[in-house]
Amino acid sequence: LCSVEFRRSASFSRFVDVINIENSRMVNFGKKLMADQIQEWKRYYINYKLMKKKLKQFVQQTQAGREDRRQVIKEFSKMLDDQIEKIVLFVLEQQGLLASRIQELGEQHKVLLEKPDISQIFELQEAYRTTGYDLLKLLRFVDMNATGLRKILKKFDKRFHSRFTDYYVSSRASHPYSQLQQVFKHVGIGAVVGALSRHLADLQDHQGSYSSIYDQPSRVLKDPVIDQINASVDKLTHSTNFLQFLGQHALILQEDIPTTAEDHADDHKYHFISLILNLTNTFLYMVNTYIIVPTADDYALSLGAAATVCGVIIGSMAVAQVFSSVYFSAWSNKSYFRPLVFSSIMLFLGNILYALAYDFKSIVILLIGRLLCGLGSARAVNRRYISDCVPLKIRMQASAGFVSASALGMACGPALAGLLQTNFKIYTLTFNQNTLPGWLMALAWLIYLLFLWISFREPVHEAEENHIPASAHAEHVETENLEDGLVQPLLLSSKDKLDEDEDQDFEDSEESSEDSHKPVTSIASAYRLLTPSVKVQLLIYFMLKYAMEILLSESSVITAIYFSWSTSKVAIFLAVLGLTVLPVNAVVGSYISNMFEDRQILLASELMVLVGIMLSFHFTNLYSVPQYVSSALIIFVSAEVLEGVNLSLLSRVMSSRLARGTYNGGLLSTEAGTLARVFADGTITIAGYLGDDQLLNATLFPSLLICLASIVATFLTYSTLY
Repeated sequence: LCSVEFRRSASFSRFVDVINIENSRMVNFGKKLMADQIQEWKRYYINYKLMKKKLKQFVQQTQAGREDRRQVIKEFSKMLDDQIEKIVLFVLEQQGLLASRIQELGEQHKVLLEKPDISQIFELQEAYRTTGYDLLKLLRFVDMNATGLRKILKKFDKRFHSRFTDYYVSSRASHPYSQLQQVFKHVGIGAVVGALSRHLADLQDHQGSYSSIYDQPSRVLKDPVIDQINASVDKLTHSTNFLQFLGQHALILQEDIPTTAEDHADDHKYHFISLILNLTNTFLYMVNTYIIVPTADDYALSLGAAATVCGVIIGSMAVAQVFSSVYFSAWSNKSYFRPLVFSSIMLFLGNILYALAYDFKSIVILLIGRLLCGLGSARAVNRRYISDCVPLKIRMQASAGFVSASALGMACGPALAGLLQTNFKIYTLTFNQNTLPGWLMALAWLIYLLFLWISFREPVHEAEENHIPASAHAEHVETENLEDGLVQPLLLSSKDKLDEDEDQDFEDSEESSEDSHKPVTSIASAYRLLTPSVKVQLLIYFMLKYAMEILLSESSVITAIYFSWSTSKVAIFLAVLGLTVLPVNAVVGSYISNMFEDRQILLASELMVLVGIMLSFHFTNLYSVPQYVSSALIIFVSAEVLEGVNLSLLSRVMSSRLARGTYNGGLLSTEAGTLARVFADGTITIAGYLGDDQLLNATLFPSLLICLASIVATFLTYSTLY
């Protein structure tokens, strides 16, 4: 056993030596590529130096008028094609060699099944692990070359002030014989990983009877080499599953694969009870948002306003949230406990005022109550806490919990409203279907505040952690660099962990790794980082939130006008819609997203939302319940699917500088969605002046126009969505 452990350690050491991690992040990529090359594979790497030299020549020839841009693009494209073909063919050759080795080991495995020998089993395990480490070398090879391709494309775009990258990637990746897609999909590598996992699992707990990982899909193989391979492949291929798909809804993304050092750094911040309290805040806030929807029109009527003023009542919370999201995001840089306490107090007071407005016969008090509730929206803190304080190894589960808590709250809110159909008085206070949501939520926030005060543990913030000795920091960086090499995003990623070349031929050198990771400090600087692709994804997010808010907020009014539904029926209808969120995401996350590209699902979902909106229009004298319910389900389900893939694509096309800080990607998407809700609720109230017979079509028409605009914008940027 000792000798086996020694061999395992030795093989890992050999692997680390082969990886040859850089000694400093300040080394430019050209030198790093030369230093980190596996010598026996040297001639198969991208010839980065040659391509830089040719690019310089193209620039000089173009400036001198000896070469036109079209010819330059043609020649440079051919150079890239040759380089990619060389890389891909070598990768395929190495995959074949690995497959042959696994096949040979499989023959030995069959013999051992007939005549088990513990020492030979350990030797065979070590042989499989050695093959696994060789596969990691191949993944490192792919990663280094993909980084080189990405950097040279970026240099071309910058030197020629063009969008050559968009043209090149879209023309190559969409071709049926695409070699770029071979890099993206890693089908052969997946097969090798599957074979290694199966054989190692069988050898790990060999008990004389065969038990395959394919027969037990939930079975997790605990082997370091498989963990590292899976982490690398997952990052390179953007593979997905149900938890990841849910996590994408939260826009809380796992940027790196966890290292041991990172785990220790995160563990001292992590507190399970605090995470539960954070998710409870998310759940209660969503309940608070939607518990009034079934009765908002009746409440408005009881205060002497029109039923369509329900749009203002519901939307006033979103108006305040536009501002609260910013200060909560900034506040979370310093504390998580104090913002959550403030949120709870504001929501407690807001719900008290909302309930008291009935007895005071004042719609102003009601609106002030809803505004206070919006000022207590701590969703920016909820996201930030998960992003900063939950260890990477469970961050995706926590992100999925965030989305699940939101979905559950969205379903429970209307359901609770349906149960509060009573009417009584205590002294001068009225308790009925209009006021009970306020009283119930005030009590819930008071109880939550007490638990928060007693049980929440404030994590250590970055400012306090910066007092780490330089030697310890250097050791952490050295350890971290191994993983950085394995998880660097592929060709289209905007995230650069390595410094750009400081080549003397290029005076306008690229941003350094340190600068490219600095968070933005203002809305203006954040806006400058929004590329056309990011703007389109934010437009899509605005569209889907607008369509959903129109559907939900006007449901009580529309169903009363056309079908004379009671509050209980409206509550059941909205609760059923909310309950579709998790099953739909389970299907999409586990199956559909593995069969189609995200951009294909995005476009299909947009088209389905469009179909749902068109079916919702009142064209004839008869407007039936089946028409309304079916069109509502199409809109809601399609929008839910759209939200997941939209935020997934947004995370890929968005600058890494928007991954942290006050003005982060989560804040931008939250603001886009909140503004959509504000405009949607305002549309309902304004459309009410046109009369009941025009209300439905008047509110659907803007949804139709925005949806059409988003579809056109998607087509225009489709080739950039990878």
